[in-house]
Amino acid sequence: MKESDILASIGVIILLIAFVLNLFKKLPAQSRLYSALNFIGAAICCYSSFLIKFYPFVVLEAIWATFALYSILNVPRGTTNN
Repeated sequence: MKESDILASIGVIILLIAFVLNLFKKLPAQSRLYSALNFIGAAICCYSSFLIKFYPFVVLEAIWATFALYSILNVPRGTTNN
């Protein structure tokens, strides 16, 4: 298995964990943790896509990571960190 495959698998697993936790109401979409999982997963997937020169997904994942980071930085104080 190539490095890009391993990274892509890790990134996708992180994104799916966030999705499933949110789906089952264990992790609210407004939480910093949810946004952090999305940022980390998307950033890893972005880098993995870059390694294989699959630029449409580089763009998709970069935008995803950017909005997740924006969400992390703009969660109002007093909002749960779960």
